[in-house]
Amino acid sequence: MAGIQAFKGFMEGIRRALPERAGGRRGQAPGESAAIPEEPSIVQVVNSFILEAVRAGASDVHIEPGEGGLSIRLRIDGLLHRVSSPPRETQPLILSRLKILAGMDIAERRLPQDGRMDFSMEGQGEKEEGEGEGGTVNIRVSTLPTCRGEKMVLRLLNRERIIMDLDRLGMNEKNLAAFKGIIRASHGLLLVTGPTGCGKSTTLYSAINHLNSPEKNIITVEDPVEFFMKGVNQVQTNARIGLTFGQALRNILRQDPNIIMIGEIRDAETAEIATRAALTGHLVLSTLHTNDAPRAITRLLDMGVKEYLLVSSLVGIVAQRLVRLLCPRCRELGEVTPAERELLLRFFPAEALPAALYRARGCPRCSSTGYRGRLALHEVLPCSEGMKGLILKGAPVRDLERQARQEGMIPLSRDGVEKALQGLTTLSEVIRAASNGVFE
Repeated sequence: MAGIQAFKGFMEGIRRALPERAGGRRGQAPGESAAIPEEPSIVQVVNSFILEAVRAGASDVHIEPGEGGLSIRLRIDGLLHRVSSPPRETQPLILSRLKILAGMDIAERRLPQDGRMDFSMEGQGEKEEGEGEGGTVNIRVSTLPTCRGEKMVLRLLNRERIIMDLDRLGMNEKNLAAFKGIIRASHGLLLVTGPTGCGKSTTLYSAINHLNSPEKNIITVEDPVEFFMKGVNQVQTNARIGLTFGQALRNILRQDPNIIMIGEIRDAETAEIATRAALTGHLVLSTLHTNDAPRAITRLLDMGVKEYLLVSSLVGIVAQRLVRLLCPRCRELGEVTPAERELLLRFFPAEALPAALYRARGCPRCSSTGYRGRLALHEVLPCSEGMKGLILKGAPVRDLERQARQEGMIPLSRDGVEKALQGLTTLSEVIRAASNGVFE
């Protein structure tokens, strides 16, 4: 992995080289056509730019116009990092080239656009350590008109990161066994919950990949389709022509599906159709935005799903967060602080507490951040008979949480603390991921 510093060095080289090749363009407005985007220099710059972003481990690239020039930020391990940028005069060249690659209208600068492209890593120079075996990176491209010009975001989707074996999702042994038991159900509703960017799509895609076989008809409805899967029928919603989640689901049920994946339950209509589909012999997988697993139940009830429908359809819920992984090359042990000890005492007796915990230090391999990669924290809640009884009674969420813990559910907070004790991450990372209430 080249890392942030290598990407900054690459962009400094672009800054020095491009102004000379863009001579005579400094007086042009940002929206004016500056040059033919197929110009070899721009083609080479854009290809190298994408390659270096992939090698730096970026999940998103933000290209933003500003007063002082074009600003570029990389999202690596969940955090945005600002890097050196080429001159603003090159903005039309770079954006036009990226638009062409993504199949977008290069003349349209007043309206938002969405596109996608495939970037082949083959023949793009020597591989960095740990980069993987070539392959193709799928890139989603989105533009947004702003007061200073078009902002563009590239979402880099690597198949190896999106579709994993279930054993690589980061679940502990107990959670993994419970999750595999849930998806083995012949029918029912499985929900994956958490905030935006917590890895819900990875969990769903990995589950679909595990279940995929020629004997099963699997159909998904997504907005957007993040990754194309062989043997899976994927539907892209389009609200402008009336193809909503609800409309697509009604027609999917006429397609004799075995398994249905819904990108997100956003409204009462989708929630009701999903629960009814789960009652009629289909395994339905979807996502929902809630803080933890028990609150997914109350969220569906608030959306208007009847209690008797929910208890008859729901088979399980997975809640998750992402935390940064400690760099294995530079992590170091440090004495447990009083604040950390107080936190640990909420989960373990005093005699079981460690004297030291691993901490982030920083080295060239992790770009001096102390972290490299991300790991998911999970809580897995199978919908038991006891839980169904509480749902029918209209029990508050606190009672649902208490019942889930009595039945052995490992809360997100405890899963995070245990992974910190294993030296996989730090308590500060767990607290950051849990800032929206999972420690309450």
